[in-house]
Amino acid sequence: MLHSMRQFQFFRVLRSLGFVFWLSLPLIGLIFWLGSGFVQDRILSHSYYNKKYLQADTQAARQMMKRIVAIKVEIRQEDGVSIVNVKTNNSVLKKIAFEFPVTEPSQIEASLSQELGLPRDRIKKLIRY
Repeated sequence: MLHSMRQFQFFRVLRSLGFVFWLSLPLIGLIFWLGSGFVQDRILSHSYYNKKYLQADTQAARQMMKRIVAIKVEIRQEDGVSIVNVKTNNSVLKKIAFEFPVTEPSQIEASLSQELGLPRDRIKKLIRY
């Protein structure tokens, strides 16, 4: 009986010191830590692909490409690549550089036509090798 009375007093002292509160803090912290890690993984793995913005950027780029004034190509046969510098009269975008893994002029013109969204005949008029 003395042992159970002593144990009861011990719990009473612990309760008066707020032992239940202090014991629960690490458990609450652990729950928040695990929960925030789960939420962080979900947010960071979420794809923010928004097609509207990409279409708007593509349209603006196409408008800029229509202002092209010169295209200079440097063919590096030993490397198997062509370095293309495109000059525009746009105030924001003055130069554009491309590197294509082709060295044939017809392939370069086709690649440029596709990248710039311009017809090949316009590319042929502007290009200098």
